[in-house]
Formats: sequence, C-alpha cells, structure tokens
Amino acid sequence: MYLCRMLPTSRKELDLLEYGNVDIILFSGDAYVDHPSFGPAVIGRVLESQGYRVAIVPQPNWRDDLRDFKKLGIPRLFFGVTAGNMDSMVNHYTAARRLRSNDAYTPEGRAGMRPDYAVTVYTRILKQLYPDIPVIIGGIEASLRRLTHYDYWSDSLKQSVLADSGADYLVYGMGERSITELAQKIREHAPVSEIRKIRQIAYVADHSGEIYSPSGKVLQLPSHQACRKSKRTFSEHFRIIEEHANVYEPPVLAEPLDHPDGPTVVVNPPFPPMTASQLDAVYDLPFSYQAHPRYKGKKIPALEMIRFSVCLHRGCFGGCSFCTIAAHQGKEVSSRSRESVLKEISRLSSLREFRGYLTDLGGPTANMYRMRGKNPEVCSACRRTSCLFPSVCRNLDTSHKPLLDLYEAVRALPGIKKATIGSGIRYDLFLSKKGFLDRDGKRYFETLLQYHVSGRLKVAPEHTQDNVLARMHKPSFDLYRVLAGAFREHIRNLDLKLQLIPYFISSHPGCTQHDMNLLAGKFKKEGIRAEQVQDFTPTPMTKSSVMYYTGLVPEDGTKTFVERDPQKKALQKESFFR
Repeated sequence: MYLCRMLPTSRKELDLLEYGNVDIILFSGDAYVDHPSFGPAVIGRVLESQGYRVAIVPQPNWRDDLRDFKKLGIPRLFFGVTAGNMDSMVNHYTAARRLRSNDAYTPEGRAGMRPDYAVTVYTRILKQLYPDIPVIIGGIEASLRRLTHYDYWSDSLKQSVLADSGADYLVYGMGERSITELAQKIREHAPVSEIRKIRQIAYVADHSGEIYSPSGKVLQLPSHQACRKSKRTFSEHFRIIEEHANVYEPPVLAEPLDHPDGPTVVVNPPFPPMTASQLDAVYDLPFSYQAHPRYKGKKIPALEMIRFSVCLHRGCFGGCSFCTIAAHQGKEVSSRSRESVLKEISRLSSLREFRGYLTDLGGPTANMYRMRGKNPEVCSACRRTSCLFPSVCRNLDTSHKPLLDLYEAVRALPGIKKATIGSGIRYDLFLSKKGFLDRDGKRYFETLLQYHVSGRLKVAPEHTQDNVLARMHKPSFDLYRVLAGAFREHIRNLDLKLQLIPYFISSHPGCTQHDMNLLAGKFKKEGIRAEQVQDFTPTPMTKSSVMYYTGLVPEDGTKTFVERDPQKKALQKESFFR
C-alpha cells in the first residue's frame, strides 16, 4: 500500500520529528487533506520538497484565546494563510445569502469551522500576535480578491484583501513557483526591492518609488476610491485587468487605494504557464491521498468526492463570464505528461480503499487536455478573453487525439474497472451546428459515451436564449440541440442506457423574467428535464459580478438588465420547474 508521512499539525508531531521549530507554518480554513486537489497540501508538499520544515494548522479556532495560532511557535521564515479550496463567503452562504448548513471541507460536513473572510481574520490575528513575522496569503479567496472587487455578501466594493488583512505579500493563481521563490528570498534575507520583483505576487507599496517592475512596464489602474465613486470607472477597471491578463507579457498593475502618490496595490505579472515537466513534478510529490489521522473515524465530504479523481491539466480558454478559472489558473492550458498521469493512477490503485473505479480524469474542463494555439505568434498578439466565444478560434488546435490515447492507456491499466469523467465538457470543442468538427471529435464523443460515462452525461448549456448566452459568453442553445441529437443517435447505435442531463443558471445579468418564461416554454415543448438549476451568485473578479454590480457590460460600456430583487430572483429559478 502507498504510504507517506504527512505534514505535522501539532506540537506532539513536531516533537516526534525532533523539530525544535519549523521554517513555515500554514494556516488553512479547510481540514488538512493530503491530496493534490487541496491547495494547502500542494503548497506544503512543494515547500517540503525544497528542504523546508513545514507545518500546517487546519481550521484554527479564532474565537477563543487564540491558542491554535500559538501552539506551533514562531516560524523561522513566514506564516502562510489561505481560506482553503473555496472563498469563505461562497462556502458559507447560498445565492440567497442564507447560511449553509454544511461544509464539505470539514469533518462530517460540520458548518461554522471557519470565519467569514477567513484570510483577513487569520492574517489580522497573526499580525497582532507576531507583527515582525511576514505573512503570505494565497489560495482562491486571496487570489480573486487581489484588487478592488465587488463583494456580493456586503453588497459593496471592497479594496484589495492585502490592504484589508495587513498581509506582507499575496500569491495569486497556482502559486507553487511564487511561494518557492518567496521562501528562498526570505531565507537569504534578500532586500525588499528584490523580493518585490518576484512574478505572480502582489504587495502594497507606500508610494510609486517602491514599485519594482522587472520589465519597466507599469500600468496605472483607476484607484479603489475612484471605483467606489463611479460604477462606470469600476467596469472600465475590470476591462483593463481582463485584457492585460490575456497578453503574453503583461505589465505590472498598480492600483492606488486613494491618491496616485499614496499607498498602492501592486500586482506583478504571472509566470508563464507550467511546462509538462514542471506540472509533473508537482503531481509526483508523495501525497498520501488521505485525511490527516487527527480525523480518524470522521469523513470529510470533499475528500470522499474526489479521492480517486486525477487532474490532467490546468487553465481554461473558455472565458465564461461567470467563471473564475481563467482569473486564477490562467487562460492557457498546461497539461501533464501521460507518464505522470499513469504513475499517479498506479499510486491510487495501491490504496486500500480503491475498488477499481476512478471518479474523474479531468480538469477545469475535461476535454481541453493538450489543446493550444497552432501558431504561438498569433496567440501572443491576441486580446480575446475567450478562444471559444463568439466562435471557436481558427488558430486553436482542438484535436482530441492526445486525450483519446490517454483514455485508452488508462483503460488498459491493471485493476482499473472504469474511469468516469466527472469534470464538465465543452461540446463546442467537437461540435458545430453542422455536426462533428472532425473525425477525432466524433471518436471522442463515442468513446466518452461507451467507456467514461456512468449513467449520466452532464453538460451545461446554461440557458436557451441567445441574448442571455451572449452575456455569459456561451454558445447558442442550437448547439445543445445538435449535441442532444448526436447523443440519442449514439446511445441507440451503441445500445447504451444513458441520460443527458443539462445544467442551467437563473438570474444572470441580462436575464429577465420574460427570458425565463421563454426558457420554460422550450423545456415543455422539447421535453427537457432540468435536474439542477443554479441561481447566479456574483463572485469576486468575474465579468458577471461586475455586470451585476454596475449594470454595464465591461467590453463596451453598454447597459444590461440585472435582477437584484431577491423575490424576483427566486421567481426566475422557479420558472425551471413549472
């Protein structure tokens, strides 16, 4: 059976390891699960692989005498803070702003084990207790709140979480390389001017003279106060950020909190996308795929869902308006090698709990594995936020052959009974209104249905009305009809008993009650069974949340309808079930 030691979480574990103290202590809003789908575990393993002594404090109690923040002592280098795998407010509240009754990242799904705005709360406590020790924040919550953003739960524009929390540095996106460089610079006692040149970090400069740009390019954004005073300014602020997030060599972004010569949030450019060997090195680390023994006898729902899932790639070029993936992981896709994937599956299959079933071979989008631009020079000059909307880019290589070859190799592994695809698929990558784009696209769909769907194929057309879909940056509903026709034909030819389950969103900016009535009419006429409907929730750093707050479309500044009345939002959702 595949086993390995986990990161220490207590004084007793430190003593067993004969650690007097450690280099880095991580604080997380999630329970500690040693699996590559859990960000804190990945960062801990990466730092450990570089020779650092790393400990982790999962779900510290912030309500009592703060003993959890003191129990491991003072790290030699820094504290790391994350809310966990989700933004704490999304974790806590529904789209109707009602408190959730469970938390999938906590033992037995128990709610209330992390504070609202967890990154800010944890960091302020650490800064109060240890003002001279650097605090580095990261993860989804910090990453997507790195600049001025709309916060749905307070219905207000919030400043960067850096300014709110008092953290020294923020690592955004998938932060393995940033955190490694930060640790090295801090260990070497490098001057601040050197640390602030690290890619993919953010910090607060007291004035413009403290902004260090390796390329010399600095783009001044509208200030936080200017965004608060004008919704149009905030919409333009987002447009600039999104546009420059999609260029090959983006400038340093500088956002004054108030005046141009005052404190300024500085966001350095990201690292280039990871190569296959760099990504393989992360997933080859000795994860145990288990929850820490401190949770013995307790189930952590999120682990039960993804324990036997395998991530094939990172990034997404879909550019959906409501999605945070590109803002966090990047628009370009980085894919693992086939060898690394098969090696990880072999490790999973050696676990005592494994019964031969893989629950996912996927990523942000299941079928983007190894897809990229055919001509990199064309990509380098491109400013599109989506490679798929309003139409599939001609420079995009949409070949499904590498993924088909990988699926075949996985099916051939000993002990693998079935590998289902749990991640969502983009059917506009293999279909057009005229049918399949190419032979490999057709073969992918047939292979998916024959070998990799367990009863239900779940897809997300999101809506039926083109005017709403345009706001979402999703393809026409006509394409879903083509998919449904191909699905019926293939399950009949292959003699399969499968269901096609579509997912939809209500109350998205641009969607009126009339649009929902039209949608309901199409459901009834075409016999569509909607199993899951999600009421739109504005989340930080998405185009949809900007439209929700401002009523403006960032690309051109035109006005769009937004339903903000809670009762009318609920009525839109109910339209699905009439």
